[in-house]
Parts: sequence; C-alpha cells; structure tokens
Amino acid sequence: MKKRLERALLAVGATILAGALMGTAPVEAKEQVAMLTSFAANMAVGANTGVPIGYARFCTENARDCGAGPSGHADGGKVVLTEANFAQLRQVNEDVNRRIEPMTDLDHYGEVERWAYPADGYGDCEDYVLLKRRTLIGLGWPADTLLVTVVRDHKGDGHAVLTVVTDRGDLVLDNQEAAVLLWHETGYRFVKRQAQDDGDKWVSLGDVLAPLTVGRY
Repeated sequence: MKKRLERALLAVGATILAGALMGTAPVEAKEQVAMLTSFAANMAVGANTGVPIGYARFCTENARDCGAGPSGHADGGKVVLTEANFAQLRQVNEDVNRRIEPMTDLDHYGEVERWAYPADGYGDCEDYVLLKRRTLIGLGWPADTLLVTVVRDHKGDGHAVLTVVTDRGDLVLDNQEAAVLLWHETGYRFVKRQAQDDGDKWVSLGDVLAPLTVGRY
C-alpha cells in the first residue's frame, strides 16, 4: 500500500512539473491572483475545540504526518501567494480530484468514519484532503499553512476541505469544486480546523454544531 501511495504522489508531482515546464498554468494564475483581495481575508479562529475522531485515529496510525508535520515547523505563518504557487495549488487540487474516485467509508472500509490516504484510488472528502496536504508538504509548502478543515456544505452535511493560509486570504482546496476559492466564496459554514501552532489541536471557526461524521464523499 505504501508503494502504491508513493507512486501516486510521484505521479502528482510529475504532472505539476510538466504543467510548469509548459508555462501555461502561471498565465492563468496571474489573472486569478490579481483578482484576489490585496488584504488578508483570513478566518478568525476561536477557542480550542474537540478533535474529530477520524483525525485522532488517523494520527495514531500516521504519527509522522500529524503535529507540526514532517517539517517540524509550526509558527502560524502565511504563505506569500505568487502566480507560480497559486498555479501549483490549482494543479494539485485538480490532479488529486481527477485521480481519486469518490467512495463512502461504509462502502470502502465497512465503517461509518475512517480517515486514510486513498492508496487504492478511492476515498471520501477527508481522504482527498489528506493526500493534497501530504502532496503540498512534499513540494515544500509549510505544514502549518495547510490545515484540515471541517465545514457544512451547501446541503448542510459535514464535509472536509483543505485550508491554505496565505497573505491574500485563506484559500480552499475542495474535491467538490475545481476552482481554488477564498474561504468566504465557497458558501460553506466553517466549523473547525487544525490549529496552526499545533496540528494535533483544533480550533473553532464559529459554527458550534459540529457534524457527527465529516462527509459522504
């Protein structure tokens, strides 16, 4: 399973590099970055809150990928958004969304809630998030700017997305959306996410009614 995941991550990286060499992605990114707000539209975080059960179990099984992350760095910073790294975010989001087929945890594992890397090519929303986060960390992004986040989607169901903390605002990578959007453009109700200073802790984002399970897909 580990080898299959490594091959998938290498394929993601190769696709990103190919796009960068072609020189097409930064052109589109230039226009989109220019449209982003020039001031920091980052979410206001609240008090510490409960860690999702699925995430706690994931960390028990993947301790090196939790806490401050593989880099060991966590200072609550912001990525300076450029045309190149915005294009990279878009490429990772698109590539992982294309490669992974949606499947519920119940169908996949026979369990209601299980967070895991989608090593066999199938997964639900949090599995997409975990793979995107790991891929971006492997590309050099600081772990403390890549935060697993729980929201309520447009139907009011629990859902997971990846929040990227930048100097242009908090961006969202989502398996239900091809575009990389600012958090307040998604239409979601944000519940909680990893704390920047300690990825094993979670902080509230205002919606006090946390879903019992994160999501179906």
